[in-house]
Amino acid sequence: MKIAIVILTFNESLHLARCLENLRQVTEELYVIDAFSTDDTVAIATAYGAKVFQRKWVNYADQFQWALEHCGIETPWIMRMDADEYLEPALIREIQQRMAGIPPAVTGIYIRRKVLFKGKWIRFGGFYPHTLLRIWRNGIGSIEQRWMDEHIIVSEGTTLLFKEHIVDDNLNSIHWWVNKHNNYAIREMVDLLNIRYGFWQTDQRLLKANGQAKRKRFLKEKVYAAMSPGMRASLYFLFRYILRYGFLDGYKGFLFHFMQGYWYRLLVDVNVQEFQQKLHGQETKEDIMALLKADYNIHI
Repeated sequence: MKIAIVILTFNESLHLARCLENLRQVTEELYVIDAFSTDDTVAIATAYGAKVFQRKWVNYADQFQWALEHCGIETPWIMRMDADEYLEPALIREIQQRMAGIPPAVTGIYIRRKVLFKGKWIRFGGFYPHTLLRIWRNGIGSIEQRWMDEHIIVSEGTTLLFKEHIVDDNLNSIHWWVNKHNNYAIREMVDLLNIRYGFWQTDQRLLKANGQAKRKRFLKEKVYAAMSPGMRASLYFLFRYILRYGFLDGYKGFLFHFMQGYWYRLLVDVNVQEFQQKLHGQETKEDIMALLKADYNIHI
C-alpha cells in the first residue's frame, strides 16, 4: 500500500539524509516542503529523490496544510514526519506488513514516539508513551490550524494504534534547542492569550476526537491555563519530575524535564505577562492583533 511522506524543513542538513535514507525503506513518495533553507537541505532532498517545494514560512500548521492541498499527492495514505525523526526497524517492518491489510473503516493510524535528549531516551515524567496520529487516508486528514501543538485530525472513520516506534533524535546543540524553545514560547503565548481574550477562532476539532492528545489538550486548556502563571510552571515540573518519576531518567533526564517542563513553561508565562503589560489595558481584538504584528511579526 503506497504512502506519501511529508516533511517540513528549514536548514535541516544535519538530519535530513538520515531521515530520508530511513524513510525510503517504506516509500519512494517523499515530499519536502522547504522554507527557503540557506544550507544544503534542498540539495540533500533532491539527491534522495524527494519532490521539493519551497514556500515562505508562516507557521507549522499553515505550511503543512498547504502541502496537503497543493503538492498533488495521490497515494492512498499520507504520513507526517519531522526531519529529525526516523522509524525504528520494527516499525518499518510493521508498516510493510500491516498497511495492505488495514480495514476500509480505519482512516488513521497512531504511532508511539520515543524522544531522545542528548542520546538519552526520556522514558518517564509522563513523556512516554507519546502517541500521535501520523498516518491517515488521503483526503480524510487535515492539520489543526493553531500556532502551537497542532495535530492531524481525521474527518471520519476509526483509528488504530501500531505497536512500534518513531524516534525523535535531534542532534543540534543546546544553544539551538534553547533558541527553538524561545520561538516556541512566543507561539504558545499566542494560544494561551487566545484562551483568555478570544481574539481569533481556534481550531477545536481535537477536543471532539478521542485519545491521548485530546486528554492532554483538555488538561492544558481547561486546567493548566486556569492556574496562576506564577504557580503552574512549578507545579507542572514537580508533577512530571516527582509524581511521574521523571527523576528515573537520570542526569540528562533532569536537564530535559527541568528545561522543557519548567524553564520553557516559565518562559511562556513571562512572555504572556509581558504582552499583557504592553497592552496597557487596551484589550480589544484589534489592539491585541496589532501588538502581535508590531512586536512579534505574527499576522493573524
